[in-house]
Amino acid sequence: MASAVQQNVETWKAKLDKILHEKNGFTDLLEKVEQKTGVRRLYLAIGICITFRFKAVESTNKDDDTVWLIYWVVYSFFALLEFFTDIFLFWIPFYWLLKCIFLVWCMAPSSYNGSQVLYFRFIRPFILRYEKRIDSALDRASDAAKEVFGIAFKATKQAGEVAQDMANEAATDALKKQYMDNSAKTD
Repeated sequence: MASAVQQNVETWKAKLDKILHEKNGFTDLLEKVEQKTGVRRLYLAIGICITFRFKAVESTNKDDDTVWLIYWVVYSFFALLEFFTDIFLFWIPFYWLLKCIFLVWCMAPSSYNGSQVLYFRFIRPFILRYEKRIDSALDRASDAAKEVFGIAFKATKQAGEVAQDMANEAATDALKKQYMDNSAKTD
């Protein structure tokens, strides 16, 4: 059973990694950041998701969704931690049962909700300590994304112009050839 779960996790990782290597503006940005930092784009994408969820929880507009946002932030941190420690957790007896109990505790509608406890005691202080660095990194990533999209737009425009020029040249050559063939036939 554990090997089936591990296989599912590996399949999920492979699918996500494949998506993160498709060619588009976001993955091009991830590639640039990956090259500069040496951190795999899979981990960068997960970190970005966690950061945006943290920002949603800390927004000034507090609705009832804050409870669930806190849960998802805690779950994301847990999933990230589990990702790196998976090889060790595999050997813990009844790990999957313990994980299930932990997640139920994190979702429990009680005053001692696991997500609330973990978020306010551990995750929030950690993120707040590094918030300026995170915001700075997001600003740089945003600037890099704008630059990448600008380059991509210019390249697309140039490719379109080259294609149009090539099509016009091919049409002109075809017309010249047809004219020459018709002229040769009439002589």
